[in-house]
Amino acid sequence: MARNPGTPQLLRRLNDRTALELLLSEGPLTRAELGERTGLSKVTAGQLLSRLEDRGLVEVAGQRAGGRGPHAALYGVVPSSAYVAGLEVLPESITVGVADITGRIVVEVTVDPSDGRDPVRTVRNAVQRACDTAHIGMSQLRAFVIGTRGVVDPRTGDVRFSYDLPSWHVGVLASLRERLGASVTIENDVNLVALAEYRHGAAVGHDDFAVVWAGVGQGLGVMLGGRLHRGITGGAGEIGWLPVPGEPLPVDVSHPQSGSFQRLVGQEALAGLADLYGVAGATAADQVRTATATGNDAYLKEVAGRLAVGVAAIAVVLDPGLIVLSGDLGRAGGPALAERVEQAVAKVCPSQPRVAATAVAGNPVLRGALVAALEQAREQVFSDTV
Repeated sequence: MARNPGTPQLLRRLNDRTALELLLSEGPLTRAELGERTGLSKVTAGQLLSRLEDRGLVEVAGQRAGGRGPHAALYGVVPSSAYVAGLEVLPESITVGVADITGRIVVEVTVDPSDGRDPVRTVRNAVQRACDTAHIGMSQLRAFVIGTRGVVDPRTGDVRFSYDLPSWHVGVLASLRERLGASVTIENDVNLVALAEYRHGAAVGHDDFAVVWAGVGQGLGVMLGGRLHRGITGGAGEIGWLPVPGEPLPVDVSHPQSGSFQRLVGQEALAGLADLYGVAGATAADQVRTATATGNDAYLKEVAGRLAVGVAAIAVVLDPGLIVLSGDLGRAGGPALAERVEQAVAKVCPSQPRVAATAVAGNPVLRGALVAALEQAREQVFSDTV
């Protein structure tokens, strides 16, 4: 059997990777602090830092005073050593965010996709505009992650089906990689929201949870054991199709609005509910926001009861312990709506999961895309340091 012995080169690479990750998560650090956290001697830690400085990955970021002796140099990761791009693609807009290797977002722009018939050209133009705004070259981008509403095949990475983005189809990924490079990934938008909640939101510290996206469309992102669960064909999470008692089953699966759960909590259904309870608002999110602000408990309980049908179904099958309510409705209702959903689920579900409101700041799809892109870029940059 082939063996992979602990050669000096391999050990240096592992030490460098560990040091870079520590500097990102806890830095800047002095040479002594880095040695303490990695278990390396001061001499070895100093050699490591010199090696990373020579490669342009680490730089002196300040000084730390200590005792009567000279100040100790603080080392940090060079932010400009690599950049990534995250995108949210919608029929009416494309939002691009660019972040440096530390995760700091340096620019965020939203552009009109024009006619949208050429997704490759549209994406490239949007990314180029973001790079121009940030004064960086596209060659400095190490990874691109694109979030769409479509069903993405996890085996090929291609969009298998998208109701409102018909030009995003099989073959688009290959064309994007030809124009932008091999580090292009397309991901379902709600899966990216789950990543954002995992790293920056209500699910920090939870390896098992689900995100329910409630808004214009209904979606579900599932994290099990710290890994996204996409399903064999990428169809995991299409909760809009969940059969609901009292609602007709769909007769045409090419139209998402015909899904049973979508009929129960979609815009049209909630608009009728708002009329019934005298709640004003142009959209369902506006109506929920108004009801929350005015304390219309009867309306909020009715909305929560409808959402609880989907949440309870998730809980009895997956038992994730935590379910995060996101999307337009989740943001509009906040903790008040999440609390009522939790109470409604507890009446019909033996596992009684905790339901929390989203805690991701800004655009959650974009934040998740940048999380995924940074994971890819750091793997590239940090795995080849020797």
